[in-house]
Amino acid sequence: MNIYTDHFGLTERPFTLVPDPDFLFWSEHHLRAFAMLEYGLMTRAPITLITGEVGAGKTTLLHHVLRSLEEDVTVGLVSNAHGDRGELLRWVLLALDQPPAQGATYVELFGQLQSFLIEEYAEGRRVLIVFDEAQNLSRESLEELRMFTNINSGKDELLQLVLVGQPELREIIGRADLSQFAQRVASSFHLGPMSPEMVRAYIDRRLEVAGAGYRIFDDEAAALIHEATGGVPRLVNQLCDLSLVYAFSAEREDVDGALVRQVLDDGVFFAGRTASKAPVLVLSRDQKKSD
Repeated sequence: MNIYTDHFGLTERPFTLVPDPDFLFWSEHHLRAFAMLEYGLMTRAPITLITGEVGAGKTTLLHHVLRSLEEDVTVGLVSNAHGDRGELLRWVLLALDQPPAQGATYVELFGQLQSFLIEEYAEGRRVLIVFDEAQNLSRESLEELRMFTNINSGKDELLQLVLVGQPELREIIGRADLSQFAQRVASSFHLGPMSPEMVRAYIDRRLEVAGAGYRIFDDEAAALIHEATGGVPRLVNQLCDLSLVYAFSAEREDVDGALVRQVLDDGVFFAGRTASKAPVLVLSRDQKKSD
């Protein structure tokens, strides 16, 4: 859907909210997070932990990592798992394309998982299970995951876990009653918000990937976007997208600070901390000229 892409000479919308590895911006934080993910995978760490605020780019980074894995890795992706330990096992088996038998007991489900891991190991493949939104896992579920990492063949562990979640996940794992789980976390990183300089580079990078031939957002606009979003990538995307819509509707080819301020004052950027709740007043071109 071409909302403003033709107007700015873009091949696609640069600031959508859908995670897209092609638009991954390698900030210092993302480079370090990627390094820790790689470290965890290469050293076969039992558990790798990546956390960050909502919209920090965790899922985009994760998709990039998964896309770059070798063929000898079998990956299962579990999002928003919930329920008791039996249901957790079912989530894991489904993620690995191993449909659990109807009415199977917990012991039978665990045996099915163990047999699959051994078969993969025998064929020279390792198994990686990624839990997205892992902050929603209960204490019992986390303890169950720790037990999964005890499945091994001699010195070789048959299963690796990557947990991706919001900051509270670190607080949960840091509790005294989860100390055994925490000891299995061999690699971890927390994705913080972007600095003003990172936001400037982030905006330029996404526009470049989308085919922009010039710098559409000026420095004042980028600084105001950082101030209004706190440097959270998802919020930066929202405000940039709205700013491009405003620029298109005004038949402008650039975005400056005044235009971003108008977006905020009109209240259309719902997540904005500085957005006004005042109703939007739309003036016709004749009215604007008369003013």
